[in-house]
Amino acid sequence: MVDVYLFSGFLGSGKTTLLKKMIMEFKEQGLKPAIFMNELGSMNFDSEEVGDGVPLKEILDGCICCSGSEKSEAQIQSLLAESEFDVLLIETTGAAHPVEALDAIFSPLFAERLNFRGIVTVADSKRFLERQQLSPQIRSLFIEQIRHADLLLANKTDLLSESEQSQAIFEIQQINPTARIVQTVHAKVPLQLLESISPAERGAVEQAPVSKLNLQTKIVSFDQPIEREAFEDWLRTLPDTVYRIKGYITLSGHSYPHSFQYAYGMVQWLPEYLKLRNQIVLIGENLDELAMP
Repeated sequence: MVDVYLFSGFLGSGKTTLLKKMIMEFKEQGLKPAIFMNELGSMNFDSEEVGDGVPLKEILDGCICCSGSEKSEAQIQSLLAESEFDVLLIETTGAAHPVEALDAIFSPLFAERLNFRGIVTVADSKRFLERQQLSPQIRSLFIEQIRHADLLLANKTDLLSESEQSQAIFEIQQINPTARIVQTVHAKVPLQLLESISPAERGAVEQAPVSKLNLQTKIVSFDQPIEREAFEDWLRTLPDTVYRIKGYITLSGHSYPHSFQYAYGMVQWLPEYLKLRNQIVLIGENLDELAMP
């Protein structure tokens, strides 16, 4: 049987960073991982981070849960038919309820071939302490993702003081007293922790499709290189309802684009050395009201 881990967590929490680290760790153990990934937008930015030689299937512009369950089953079935691998890592969109996403894993088509090991939830510790600023629907989803974790990474603790770290852990434990909680920076966690978890029993879950969360995606393309300073000035004007921006941007004076990540006011630029589409995808609420750069 193939071991299966489901990575959950709200937008920008660090799931893809964790995914990349686990791919490397499994490979170092002589195991071959495969990836099933869900993108809320229609661009597969995160899948380009997976690397060559790793079997990959994905769902774009939709949710792995709810109405996307049949499509998810078909993609997993294709993975099992087309590739030989030892472990399957499933990264859900930040808008997915983790228990709803389990429907595809337990399909009678292939349930006997998959050994579900548990849900790993990555929680942005800083955003967790500031959760009252989120809309009620988004805050509820954030809490549900924490509630159903088997292993919980309290990520980005470097952004908190010691007292804030203690407060975050205490409040997370009140929501989920059974999960193992690990404080992390950049989602660094040893593979042994994943291998030690086991899934808890799940109660009934009220479905919460993406449409009910009022989340939108918006793709912005750039025909010309852009000025970094002007772009970052625009970022500072964004409201808190823009939860995530990611993509590739060619900056003035550079031949190749930079990989760009934005979450809750924090920005990361990483140089690339390939010709990639100059596009970004925004994920949030009330995006139609935003002035684009």
